[in-house]
Amino acid sequence: MNYFRPLISTALIASALALTACSSSPTGRQQVLLFSSQDMSQLGAQSFEQLKQKETINRDPKTNQYVQCVTRALTTKLNPSSGFSQWEVVVFDSEQVNAFALPGGKIGVYTGLLDVANNQDQLATVIGHEIGHVLAQHSNERLSRNQLANAGLQLSSIAISGTEYHDAAMAGLGLGVQYGVLMPYGRAQESESDIIGLRLMAEAGFNPNESINLWQNMAKASGGNQPPEFFSTHPSHSTRIGDLRAEIGRLPSYNAARPQCQL
Repeated sequence: MNYFRPLISTALIASALALTACSSSPTGRQQVLLFSSQDMSQLGAQSFEQLKQKETINRDPKTNQYVQCVTRALTTKLNPSSGFSQWEVVVFDSEQVNAFALPGGKIGVYTGLLDVANNQDQLATVIGHEIGHVLAQHSNERLSRNQLANAGLQLSSIAISGTEYHDAAMAGLGLGVQYGVLMPYGRAQESESDIIGLRLMAEAGFNPNESINLWQNMAKASGGNQPPEFFSTHPSHSTRIGDLRAEIGRLPSYNAARPQCQL
């Protein structure tokens, strides 16, 4: 009996999948994406519905109009994405200083963020960053890495909608199903989303320089309690601000009309 055959078969399957699923992100970074846009959109939509059932949805018209205005300005020029036709935005009542975007064009903004993002440009920084995760297919990338790293899975039979892999899929998406919280992306993905978000906001007419003020506000709000960069999946505030300054200097000139979104 050849005890190495299962390991060899798994390795060959993984290699074949990696070769056939190779892709490039919007910034040119190489990715391995094993799942279709339709599958990821379906997973994102299901996860978003779960969150809407667990979280308190904000119904204030003025707050919702403001968030919708900023999001619409960022997304209006985006090409139609595979797997969904329009972006859905929901504002959640929570003190969390956070926002997220899921495959399938699902965007959540927590009201706590509006206490730190002091104007439309700073809010556009965060929402643009989160949209960047979707455009760069970071959830697909993370889920694909998780599956390839798990030698115990029969990769040839993975079905993202199957119950056997449901929890693993949700973890790869970034959602902690048990608690309904978002888990962080890796530093490379966070930095890439910063770049994509800057380009989006500048093209939409927002002031990209406000991204610096936003992350300075974030640093103050965290009270200096951020862990050292080496132990964190997010770039440190100082690193992030330095990278943003460098990228702002490389942005082309845009002539878009400035959005008029007010809270």
